[in-house]
Amino acid sequence: MTHPQVEQVIRKVDQFLAAYPTACQYDRLRDLEKKTGQPKVYFFFAAVTLISSIVYGLGGMKLMSDIFAFAYPAYMSFKAIDSADPTDDTQWLTYWVVFALFSIVENVMSFLVTWIPFYYLIKCCFFAWLYHPKFMGAGLVYKQVIKPFVMPYLQAFEHEKPQKKEE
Repeated sequence: MTHPQVEQVIRKVDQFLAAYPTACQYDRLRDLEKKTGQPKVYFFFAAVTLISSIVYGLGGMKLMSDIFAFAYPAYMSFKAIDSADPTDDTQWLTYWVVFALFSIVENVMSFLVTWIPFYYLIKCCFFAWLYHPKFMGAGLVYKQVIKPFVMPYLQAFEHEKPQKKEE
C-alpha cells in the first residue's frame, strides 16, 4: 500500500507522460508496466536518473547547467521561427544575446567559479529566470545591463563611414 500523496504524484506524472507520448516513449513504458506490474512512472524516473547520471559523469555540473540553459530555449526558438508572432522572436533573440554574453563572461572568469558555493545551481536558477515566460528576465537584463553599455558603441560604429583613399 502506497501513501496517498505518492499515488497522487504518480497520477500527475502519468498524466504528463500521456500528454507527450512520443517524447516520453509512453507505449514502451505502458508495455513495461504490463510486464512487471510496476507503475510506468517508476521506469520513467529510472530512465531520467540514468540519463542524468551519464551526463553528469561525462561533464559534471557544468555540462548539466549548460544543457539546462540551452535545451528549452533552443526548442522554443525553433518554434518561434515558425510562428507568425514577432514578439516571441524578440524574446528568444534577446535571450540568446544574454546567453552569449554570460557564456563569454563565465569563460573568462572561470577561475571564480570554484570560489562561489553552489555556482551551478545559482546558474540554473538564473537561466530559468531568464527564459521563464512568467518573468522574461532576459528582456530586463538586456534593457538594464547590456543595452546601456553596447548601444553607444554600435551607434558610433554606424555613424562612422569608411573614408575612401585618395589615389
